[in-house]
Amino acid sequence: MPVYKIAIAGASTLLGRELKEALEESPLATASFVLLDEEAVRGQLGDEITFVHAIEEDSFERVDFTFFCGTEALTRKHWRRALRAGSTVLDLSGALDQETGVLVRAPWLGSEAVSPDLFTPAVVPAHPAALALALVLDRLQQAAPVRFAAATLLLPASESGRAAMDELHQQTVSLLSFQDMPRAIFDAQVAYNLLTGLGESAVVSLTAVEARIRRHYDALANGRWPALSLQVIQAPVFHGHTFSIAVELEQTVAISALEEALSGEHVDLVLEDTDSPSNLAATGQNDVLVRLRPEVEGSRQAGETSRLWLWAASDNLRLSAQNAVECALDLRRLRPQGTVQ
Repeated sequence: MPVYKIAIAGASTLLGRELKEALEESPLATASFVLLDEEAVRGQLGDEITFVHAIEEDSFERVDFTFFCGTEALTRKHWRRALRAGSTVLDLSGALDQETGVLVRAPWLGSEAVSPDLFTPAVVPAHPAALALALVLDRLQQAAPVRFAAATLLLPASESGRAAMDELHQQTVSLLSFQDMPRAIFDAQVAYNLLTGLGESAVVSLTAVEARIRRHYDALANGRWPALSLQVIQAPVFHGHTFSIAVELEQTVAISALEEALSGEHVDLVLEDTDSPSNLAATGQNDVLVRLRPEVEGSRQAGETSRLWLWAASDNLRLSAQNAVECALDLRRLRPQGTVQ
């Protein structure tokens, strides 16, 4: 097996650390890793033996795969340099999904309309929320055509990085001690609150997150599933996506058939009410946890339905990292030999 050299740009972020762990559990574990980030975090410990290096002019030389896990600004600043150095670029920051020729990918969903080739400038592993929703609707589509789908996503602080998690923590502490709350990230009270929008000075944009999920879902769907009605809500939780999903099918289907369709690789169907999916239960899991409930009263007794609710949960960082690793494994066919000798 060839020895690859992998760079993680944004290695000190929550997502960068999660990706490093996922890579070390994958067939790419034997690769040589370079941890990179902004100048401000130079020298931070990436793991027990590896330090984070500042990105420099030659940082991407002889690198086979470069994963961008930091801010969108970091990706835009350096991705073309990595490309010129001959590296395959995988963007987890969401900065490049509207660049010409860049492909949004999720190999778990099987065959897609367009596969990357040697002329593909970069690959964007699909947003984990778009991937989770696509997995669920793809499975339901196997039981019956989906007429309509709508989802509400409860967004955790970890979606916006460590600083957002710290601010949520500090807001909680401040409220309990009757002190002023920090607002540098959200410009709003997120602790003990649910919001469809944040303050004017917020670093985080729920509108931008929602638009990115829609774009990625549409790219993955490629006309195979119906358009998705989506609302994103900032939730006062640290980690994990949770979804409330309403689905209407074209025809009545046996509930057992729906449960059978949902079950399988990457989706864990929860059958007991006492084991409801939650952001806590999903932490560290590679699967999307799903609970099915028919919408119409009495339909479960009748054993069939055409309208249903799904409550789902997934580890947003873990799912993103796993999808990025799968994208890299798919791209190995374009790099049959690593550049590290």
